[in-house]
Amino acid sequence: MTVPQKTWLIRGGIAIGIVAAGLLLWQILKPGGLPEGIVGGNGRIEAVEIDVSAKSAGRIRDILVDEGDFVKAGQVVAHMDTDVLVAQRAEAQAQLTQAQNGIQIAESQVAQQQSNRAAALAGVRQREAELGAARKRLGRSTTLSREGATALQERDDDQAQVEGAAAAVEAARAQLAAVDAAITTARNQVIGARAQVDAVRATITRIEADISDSDLKAPTSGRVQYRVAQPGEVVAGGGRVLNLVNLGDVYMTFFLPETVAGKVALGSDVRIVLDAAPDHVIPARVSFVADVAQFTPKTVETQSERQKLMFRVKAQIDRKLLERNIARVKTGLPGMAYVRVDPAVAWPAKLSTDTAR
Repeated sequence: MTVPQKTWLIRGGIAIGIVAAGLLLWQILKPGGLPEGIVGGNGRIEAVEIDVSAKSAGRIRDILVDEGDFVKAGQVVAHMDTDVLVAQRAEAQAQLTQAQNGIQIAESQVAQQQSNRAAALAGVRQREAELGAARKRLGRSTTLSREGATALQERDDDQAQVEGAAAAVEAARAQLAAVDAAITTARNQVIGARAQVDAVRATITRIEADISDSDLKAPTSGRVQYRVAQPGEVVAGGGRVLNLVNLGDVYMTFFLPETVAGKVALGSDVRIVLDAAPDHVIPARVSFVADVAQFTPKTVETQSERQKLMFRVKAQIDRKLLERNIARVKTGLPGMAYVRVDPAVAWPAKLSTDTAR
């Protein structure tokens, strides 16, 4: 065999190998002769992850669940130490008692000043009565002095008494005004004392809310994925303690080329087949189609290396189906997602609804 013949044989073997690899890849991506209206892409099962975090900085007292445990929404999964908060609440309750006593003291001062006002008002009336009597005497003595029946000295004395009585009236009125001002001050003190009581009560409510928040609860039902911290550790405000997987919000993310992604509508039927369970078909619906293409991730197999840009698609699994199979739901499993872009095309037998669980 000549050298050119050997060269052609080698090239032919390489070409056959490339064709065989291409056929194998095509079979992986489009198995079993899918109809034209159905396309597929590979991806992984994912779920929404939720962190259970401490609202305020503090020490973790205990954690009640382990990794892998199922939890229900509202279930207490950990406790934060509350010794400082309990002490602050006791201090605030003492301040509340003091503020309530302040209201009683201020109200008693108002009552006392109101009594003083009654006395001052009576004093004003008495002085006004004395002034009226003095003016009448002055009038009589003035008339008699003109007729020569009395001495001018008596009229002058009556005039002085009138002026003194008038001054006494002004003093009594000033005292009444001072008492009125004292009443206003006392009433303002009552308002201030009541505001202090409201402020302390608000502080107690806030502390009790912090104590309640120290019982860390699962915001949704799911599975504990990680214990991020351990009992006895101190975490900052917002520090993560547990990581949960919401098994009621499970989906597969996969990628489709631009020639196909434009045909995929929200709500389109999807069938998911996992590598770990190829005999089970999981029904789903398209819940998201990216509006911007991205470079093809390394984990995505494509029919052609020319397909560098792909659109991300999410297929949401029905929540009721997840609830019925909650113990079997696992994230991270790879598989294939098949989308029906043409509603008129029937699903193949192996992907039909009848075989869906």
